[in-house]
Amino acid sequence: MSFYPENGLNQYFGFFIPTFPSPTCYICNSIRLMAYQSLEQCLLDLEQHGQLIRVKEEVDPHLEMATIHHRVYEAGGPALLFENVKGSRFRTASNIFGSLERSRFIFRDTLDQMQKLIKLKNDPIAALKNPFQHLGALIAGTKALPLRNPINKPVLFQEICIQDIPQIQHWPNDGGAFVTLPQVYTEDIEHPGIMNANLGMYRIQLSGNDYIMNQEIGLHYQLHRGIGVHQTKANKKGQPLKVSIFVGGPPSHSVAAVMPLPEGLSEMTFAGALGGRRFRYVYRDGFAISTDADFVITGEVLPEQNKPEGPFGDHLGYYSLTHPFPLMRVHKVYARKDAIWPFTVVGRPPQEDTSFGQLIHEITGAAIPKEIPGLKEVHAVDAAGVHPLLLAIGSERYTPYLPTKQPAELLTIANHILGTGQLSLAKFLFITADDHNALSTHNESQFLQYILERLLLDRDVHFYTHTTIDTLDYSGTSLNSGSKVVFAAYGDPIRVLDTAIPESIKNLEGITACRLIFPGVVAIQTEPYTDNKQISKSIESWNNQLSDRIETVSGTPLLILCDDAAFTAANIRNFLWVSFTRCNPSHDIHGILETVVHKHWGCKGPIVLDARIKPHHAPAVALDHAVVKKTDQLFEKGGSLYGKL
Repeated sequence: MSFYPENGLNQYFGFFIPTFPSPTCYICNSIRLMAYQSLEQCLLDLEQHGQLIRVKEEVDPHLEMATIHHRVYEAGGPALLFENVKGSRFRTASNIFGSLERSRFIFRDTLDQMQKLIKLKNDPIAALKNPFQHLGALIAGTKALPLRNPINKPVLFQEICIQDIPQIQHWPNDGGAFVTLPQVYTEDIEHPGIMNANLGMYRIQLSGNDYIMNQEIGLHYQLHRGIGVHQTKANKKGQPLKVSIFVGGPPSHSVAAVMPLPEGLSEMTFAGALGGRRFRYVYRDGFAISTDADFVITGEVLPEQNKPEGPFGDHLGYYSLTHPFPLMRVHKVYARKDAIWPFTVVGRPPQEDTSFGQLIHEITGAAIPKEIPGLKEVHAVDAAGVHPLLLAIGSERYTPYLPTKQPAELLTIANHILGTGQLSLAKFLFITADDHNALSTHNESQFLQYILERLLLDRDVHFYTHTTIDTLDYSGTSLNSGSKVVFAAYGDPIRVLDTAIPESIKNLEGITACRLIFPGVVAIQTEPYTDNKQISKSIESWNNQLSDRIETVSGTPLLILCDDAAFTAANIRNFLWVSFTRCNPSHDIHGILETVVHKHWGCKGPIVLDARIKPHHAPAVALDHAVVKKTDQLFEKGGSLYGKL
């Protein structure tokens, strides 16, 4: 085994690890640390196994870098290390978690033990019954305790400025450069210390708008985030909230920042257990510093000091627009020697953040169902932007003595789901019970057909009006405001779904095109949306046309009113994205021959979901074609990415 001393050496438990950059690594693949000390060690490991490509050409962080990432991700390509970043001396890396397989590879030494730890949390008696079987998980748990004041503090190697960081702008209409893989650390002012701290991934705007370069940055966070609790407490005391933003470091730290842990449970403990290495930190000027990070930005958020943040092309596939969000006054910025700036690109799903969700599901398994009695399975649908659509399978055990099967316990479970953490941001919830355990929420079309076969249109649709929805969802009435709906169906099938479009639907007045999406669901295209009077007039016309032939459409209980029927029906991904990101249930769900009985809404004919683009909706993101053309050279002969995808 050979090493190159000029690359620099670190010693850890007797093993020598070369640091980046190294043109060739001669470490035997069978000898590898169980834990990454840094991001560069992870990237080196990926490179050794053919899962990383170095981009040696100069690349502009303004749109070019994100465009390259997008093209590589779409092709199912490897992680990227950009070695020559225009305007910055620091390298950048992206697509690190670009697939579930790569995420599994990164955590291959700890993933199994983490799954066992989660199971032990749900069933602690198992450890007592089979102590040796769970010994590895218990040992892994010892890595969870954060370690203060380590001797080595690499991130404090140098102080830099915000302008030294690669200024990555992701989409053409973004308001400036953003941090897309930050780990935002705050402490509870009433209960300080790392064990009561919160680590979350909230986007950071580094430049643009009215921010003073090197002095101010924007801090965007949404509903149901731990940092909001911390800022509320600090505001009440009239004190600034100290914020530390960690970027890079061992990959487990990034995963911990997106992990939906219960309030009061430190993400740093999770980072240590998943990474197989205790979370190392110190305090400097009163700010917590992750010493294994590549970069740390410290600063303060003062009460009632906001500035316009955005726009930003976000994970629903649209721009989140400009709104006032907390202003963070920069204190200091630190960086490791040869630090690497990690980033990702979000947009219409699936994107790299999809892998985060898949990994979290793999780690937690049945943890969420265990928290909600009667819940067997819940699926936040990535193709619909995660928060807009939940599919769930529950139990129906309330009245086994009655012959009639109808939703009862399911409604209790639905209320529990919509009152639990980030699940409460869901806008559409479809829930059923499966007595034969043959149904899966992850087969979206099959699951929805199962619901529609059983859905009583005048009983099983339940609205929640004037409530909260995801901050990034612009289908509602204002920021964070909108409505929810639950479709709860159970029992024997009451209809056979149509596998062809009924003629009576094809002949509806104003329909310019229609397509079958899957049995029972039809995309119908009309003129673009103008106002509520327009849709009311259409519904009235369709009521008149169908009132005496309602039985002809009984097998088609759901119509998707859209701008482009061919696009909406082209595949399940398009259907989910169009239907559930562009609808505010209380305003955009209509029905043929609607009824309201004792305040309960229902209909006799198909439900009409108006998924047309509305004037108040945010625009969809799109790549700049000129930038795409400019980056072609990297994918052509002689380019770093030629023949690599």
